[in-house]
Amino acid sequence: MASVYAWAMKRSVCNTGVVLAACLTLLSCGNLPPRSDGAAPVIVAALAPGSYSNHEQVWQAQPLETPPVQIDIAALGREGWVSWRTRLAGATRLDATWAMRVVSDPSGGVVVTPHRALEVTAEPARFDPETWTALEGCALRGSASATRLELAADPAACAAIAPGIGAQAALLPLTIEQDGEWLRVRLFSDQARGADARTDARRMHWFEGWAAVNGAGRNATADNVDWHMNRGLRLGSEGGRQALNWRDGSASGYSLLLERLTYREGGTPVLKLSVIEDASAAVIVYAWANPEATRIGINLGWVQIGLEREVEPLIARRRVGQ
Repeated sequence: MASVYAWAMKRSVCNTGVVLAACLTLLSCGNLPPRSDGAAPVIVAALAPGSYSNHEQVWQAQPLETPPVQIDIAALGREGWVSWRTRLAGATRLDATWAMRVVSDPSGGVVVTPHRALEVTAEPARFDPETWTALEGCALRGSASATRLELAADPAACAAIAPGIGAQAALLPLTIEQDGEWLRVRLFSDQARGADARTDARRMHWFEGWAAVNGAGRNATADNVDWHMNRGLRLGSEGGRQALNWRDGSASGYSLLLERLTYREGGTPVLKLSVIEDASAAVIVYAWANPEATRIGINLGWVQIGLEREVEPLIARRRVGQ
């Protein structure tokens, strides 16, 4: 069966590898020295939006209980401030957004202090520090270099103020380790799962593209030209899922799943694109590529898919407040 559409690529793709992101790109070129005037300089980069997910950790842990967690980090438009949103799924669903103030201490270390919104309507997009209150007991302290960030809070001090925060206190970070594309975090709630429990989240890369499904589904013949296009698809590399629809917008009964996995048998990391039958949750077909791939697709005759990795902005690092 001839392809409905040739593989059309809309832009060149950055091949510079994984961009160090986020939160935490609270990174400068080495640890910062103290200011001569005694004030603590702010250290924060020009942050690009970044999302981290522990999808592979959850997949590897089955049937053990590891809650799915996604952490979204974004600049707030003010030097020294970032937004940190944590979403916990599974049996218990929680969602909390903290405004993080990032400064260096006089010894050159890093201090990250979570802030809680004073108003229910407070939104990071309209960030005003006056509408957020510092949670000093949960401040994280540590060090940052050009490649690594390590921070830890005092669990006892944080526990002392947790009752006044409510259920969302479960999503406060007690430790943060940022190393390349990995963001390893021990949440306040992880303490209940043991001394070594933590969330191992990896930076999500986005793929966009199209999919075509034949109206006859898997029974389509070579002369069937009843194609239903799904344009503008966008899936994250850490368990991103997208339903495929018929041209009238109704569900076709099939979905796409994009995920990075490492199989125990060979220990080889892959980027995997799957077509799933929604009714049975069965994987109908899948394709593998290396994790750094910028394109991935499937042509099974009755279903055809083409995805391309989005260009990601380089993150400029700088030291400010000096």
